[in-house]
Amino acid sequence: MAALKAKLCREDTIALWDLLSRDNDPLASEEALRDHINRVLGSRGGRDTVSKVVDAIARRWFPTTSFNLDRVPSEPCLFIGNHALFGLDGFVVIPALRVEMNRNLRPMGDKFLFSEPEISKRLIALGAAIGHPEVARALMQRGEDLLVFPGGAHEAVKAQKDRYQLQWKERLGFVRLALEANYPIVPFGLVGPDDFYSYLLDSEDLVHWLERVGLWPDKLRKDVVPPLLRGMLGGPVPRPQPCFLSFAEPVYFSEADRKAVRSRGDAGADKRVEQTLRSYRREVALRIETEIELMLEIREERRSQLGFLRKLATL
Repeated sequence: MAALKAKLCREDTIALWDLLSRDNDPLASEEALRDHINRVLGSRGGRDTVSKVVDAIARRWFPTTSFNLDRVPSEPCLFIGNHALFGLDGFVVIPALRVEMNRNLRPMGDKFLFSEPEISKRLIALGAAIGHPEVARALMQRGEDLLVFPGGAHEAVKAQKDRYQLQWKERLGFVRLALEANYPIVPFGLVGPDDFYSYLLDSEDLVHWLERVGLWPDKLRKDVVPPLLRGMLGGPVPRPQPCFLSFAEPVYFSEADRKAVRSRGDAGADKRVEQTLRSYRREVALRIETEIELMLEIREERRSQLGFLRKLATL
């Protein structure tokens, strides 16, 4: 029995290592990519009973106040915001838009989340998809609302000092996709989810310690290692924090910029295109940061309105 248990533990460890490996790519082949796109397009995308139950629980656990919903265009959009710990922001933003505006956002997630077939199936059933350009293009061609966090997994395991700060590195892909499809970008700021947990040890410090003692596998991705945290009453459950969500004015693309991207080719044109993309990226980031600051101020003003039980649960 002990030998069997040890064998199962080794197999589980190997499987986990494979999932978090830099070499792991569930869409490595053209066939896998086509299959994923077909399954994503075939999904009801969060309109089923399970999604409605999840929405109801999330809305109860994370009561959300939304601002500036009138700024959201009626046409299909690319929603861009600040990513929270463990990506729990999806349980705030998606239900809020579904309940308050009847908008069904399709979240784009990191590839490692879809590596295990059964988990991938459940995520797709909830409307999620791998954050791959071709997958996004397929959803845009069908006129779906997309939810993208350019900070990706790195921003979802951010250090304590980086809460409510964008961690986008040099990523421009989301701007290029929106520009090519002429999709308005709707920036939003979200406050609350980065406080669902308290930090015990940052992920960077954890990785550094494992490297020092020689326990860190070379091929393992560092950007998916979570920090050590504690939630409600010191346990693993996220605290039922009130959340504050605000939408900025949408970012539209000029026809001249769209034409420049379509006709790129020589080195000079490519450089101008990159400058254009960076300019839009800066504008989107600035609008998100502005909304975050406003929501932090409003949250501070409303702290005294929390009931006793919710205050106790947020300890």
